[in-house]
Amino acid sequence: MKASEIRELSEQELNSKLNDLKAELFNLRFQLAINQLENPMRITAVKKDIARIKTVLRENELGAGRA
Repeated sequence: MKASEIRELSEQELNSKLNDLKAELFNLRFQLAINQLENPMRITAVKKDIARIKTVLRENELGAGRA
């Protein structure tokens, strides 16, 4: 997911997407532990998506404080 796509989402959508990604990351780590993970690069991609969403949420939080 691109940062420009993330910035278009509302705060509620961002929070729900963040929760979904955290759940997916948990499942991927579990699969990794029991050697059933097919694509290990998916863990990296999910972590980056989580970081992007948290960054946009923080930007929105700081932007709302200034206005």
